[in-house]
Amino acid sequence: MPTSFRTALYILLLTGSGLLQAQEPQPARLDLSATYVAERSLKANTSQNFWMEGGSIELGANISHGWGIAADVIGTHAGSIGTSGLALSQVTTTFGPRYRWHAGHRLSLYGEGLVGEANGFRSIFPTNSGSQSGANSLATQVGGGMDYSISGRFAVRVFDAAWSRTQLPNSTDNVQNNLLLGSGVVLRFAH
Repeated sequence: MPTSFRTALYILLLTGSGLLQAQEPQPARLDLSATYVAERSLKANTSQNFWMEGGSIELGANISHGWGIAADVIGTHAGSIGTSGLALSQVTTTFGPRYRWHAGHRLSLYGEGLVGEANGFRSIFPTNSGSQSGANSLATQVGGGMDYSISGRFAVRVFDAAWSRTQLPNSTDNVQNNLLLGSGVVLRFAH
């Protein structure tokens, strides 16, 4: 893990622990969101950048004082990877901790750090022994967003933004950094 990322994570955790003491306890609840996702590849060579489009289903649980967990499944597709003309479909499944500020208010913000697996398919993934049409890799995702409550059970996900990193074979460094942007709807269930 890069030192700058580790330092930022420690600062976030220390800041979050101070916020825990200042925030009122919130009732436990589950959130189920459906989000439109646009995913932009972030390559040094801008002629090879491309957009993927798709959707996300995320299940989140508020556990205590704003802290909770989230599980996210994102499916995206691009008709052409950069100028190659090759298509790419990808499903990423991640889970991890989430912190929500002002969970009981009309407007609430959240931040999350998720880890899991990326599955690329319907494309060409070069390997040492040739190429294959599908590949799997580690996936990490760090981001957050804003929800606007319409009622106690329904909210609009105004925006969702995240940085995503996968390690699918690509004949260069086997690393993909992507910017994810989205918005959608949220159903809430108190328990």
